[in-house]
Amino acid sequence: MAHKHSMLPIWSVALPLAAWAGYFFGIDGTLMQLVGGALLIGSVLSAVHHAEVVAHKVGEPFGTIILALAITVLEVGLIVSLMVAAGGNAPTLARDTVFAAIMLILTGLLGGSLLLGGFRHHEQFFGQKSVSTALVTLISILVLTLVLPNFTTSTVEGTYSDSQLVFVAVASLVLYCSFIAMQTVRHRDYFLADDDDESHHAGPPSLAVAATSLLLLVVCLGIVILLAKALSPAIEGMVAAVGAPPSLVGVIIAAVVLMPEGLAALTAAHRNRLQTSVNLALGSALASIGLTIPAVAIVCLIYDIDVVLGLDTKSMILLGLSTFTVMLSLNQGRSNMLYGIVLLVNLAAYIFTIIVP
Repeated sequence: MAHKHSMLPIWSVALPLAAWAGYFFGIDGTLMQLVGGALLIGSVLSAVHHAEVVAHKVGEPFGTIILALAITVLEVGLIVSLMVAAGGNAPTLARDTVFAAIMLILTGLLGGSLLLGGFRHHEQFFGQKSVSTALVTLISILVLTLVLPNFTTSTVEGTYSDSQLVFVAVASLVLYCSFIAMQTVRHRDYFLADDDDESHHAGPPSLAVAATSLLLLVVCLGIVILLAKALSPAIEGMVAAVGAPPSLVGVIIAAVVLMPEGLAALTAAHRNRLQTSVNLALGSALASIGLTIPAVAIVCLIYDIDVVLGLDTKSMILLGLSTFTVMLSLNQGRSNMLYGIVLLVNLAAYIFTIIVP
């Protein structure tokens, strides 16, 4: 059935506006926190709808890039604001948040897409060249930013000197921008889906509708970030009440922030458009680390904040396992349910070892 974009559904406009009103009204007290949580979910669903409208207008792979960049820019803003305001947790805040986002994307978002798509369609296909192009860039940035700091000798383990931090920030930007150039210009065909889904051959929305959706997408993502930050004390209390470690809070908040991309990727896999799901997952992972680390580096240098980027041994093992599993899962250009199950088990191992270290 073709999508109709002649006008936007009322709920997709009303829910984020109500969420903004609720945020400024205040979410103190259990009842308002529950309302805030409901409005947060509504804003996520609205963000997914508006992202689909924009993607339909601009076409792939630009649609997935817009969603990934919008969420990453707001995620960076959240991390930077928390770093400037944080106390003793500031040095590891960026590392923990980025690592949580990468693990959730590679094992949760991608694993869920492979499982759902494989369950519904048995076997799905995607461009192998698009995967290798993204993974070679992603793994390089991951090692430079999260692993190499543990083995340099200019400063204490897990940290970079100012000059090293500047170099890694520039290297991350060069790699990410080069990937975007490949994805949008030189080798755009690698990232295009080749399918007969009639819903994607419907007429695109008008320019006015697409522009409105783009504006509302930013509005939705903004309130998702703000509500996630405002609800974090309640989440911290819930985590403490069940006896889980504080690091689980970062995973929960990262999961909330990534919900729009996650729902968009799962929807695409359900519609037998795994290429779009793969573009979203790997593009989001690249944006999350390729843009966040340079932004964090600039903030740390300006405010003279110490930053610890190097992962501990357990985290490096889990990161290596996840990236290696993704490489094996996506090296044939076709996928099935088993790959998704393996990745989701890796996600479960990551979360379980946070709760039971």
